[in-house]
Amino acid sequence: MRALLILGPTASGKSSLAMALAARLPVEIVSVDSAQVYRGLDIGTAKPTAFERAQVPHHLIDIRDPHDPYSAAAFVADALPLIDAIRARGRLPLLVGGTMLYAKALLAPLDDLPPADAGIRRRLEAEAAASGWAALHRRLATLDPPSGQRIAAGDPQRIQRALEVIEITGMPLSALQSRRARQAGAADDAAAGSLPIVSLEPSDRALLHRRIAQRFDQMLAAGLLDEVRGLMARPGLHPDLPALRSVGYRQAWQHLDGAIDAPGLRDAGIAATRQLAKRQLTWLRALPVYRRLDCLSADLPRQASAIIDELRGARRAAPARPGGQHP
Repeated sequence: MRALLILGPTASGKSSLAMALAARLPVEIVSVDSAQVYRGLDIGTAKPTAFERAQVPHHLIDIRDPHDPYSAAAFVADALPLIDAIRARGRLPLLVGGTMLYAKALLAPLDDLPPADAGIRRRLEAEAAASGWAALHRRLATLDPPSGQRIAAGDPQRIQRALEVIEITGMPLSALQSRRARQAGAADDAAAGSLPIVSLEPSDRALLHRRIAQRFDQMLAAGLLDEVRGLMARPGLHPDLPALRSVGYRQAWQHLDGAIDAPGLRDAGIAATRQLAKRQLTWLRALPVYRRLDCLSADLPRQASAIIDELRGARRAAPARPGGQHP
């Protein structure tokens, strides 16, 4: 086992489990979270506290400014050397988070897609400002029907990227992705042996929804709106940046812009978080999970510790009885 991935939907207790395991085992934690990489996004990302980070080494947190987008490819480039360095220190790398695309990228290499082209992006944004993203989505559906069907009309980031790839390469995004998809199954199987996944999933979806609502209320009470006010005051930051499209931040920005009132902010934030959790659980069903645990169980640390022992081969087979039977 090269490392252990602890994945799950938002509010499933991933960070708490990682800290509990750190009290039992020599580990270091690598964040698998596309929002925690950004400095200044603390409350809304449920970032580990300064005390927790002092107790256990955490990695890939606060490594980018919000105006500097991060990607799955960048995550893989950063995470793989970290895994090796942690192992060289005699510790177990725990990769913990809910950004399933990042986890998938570790298991199966990403397509070789072209880097972003700032000029093309500015022109597409200008076209969207003039005619709307729905018009650009219709163009995408004509040029690349599979991507047009897969990408929602209300997802400007992915519409822009798909059109950008077509302009740069002359090929549909779906065609480039299918080139790698043919090999993805074999890559998943190979990677699962060294990067096993423990998935935290709820036995009762309603209880997870209750946790989500409680956590969003706690974020509001802890000062989420003040945090977003500070981000709004920073030059160069705007709500279309990937960092600020994160769940919670988008709704808080809309509220502070006057688009939704305070009750609407709470309702929209909780609804968006529930949708995020649903998408995360859908991703988990498609990943090569080693063991699925009930995230609502009070016994998670013991169960996870037993899985680590199992994966490390700590549980040796009992001596065989005469005749090949075991006690």
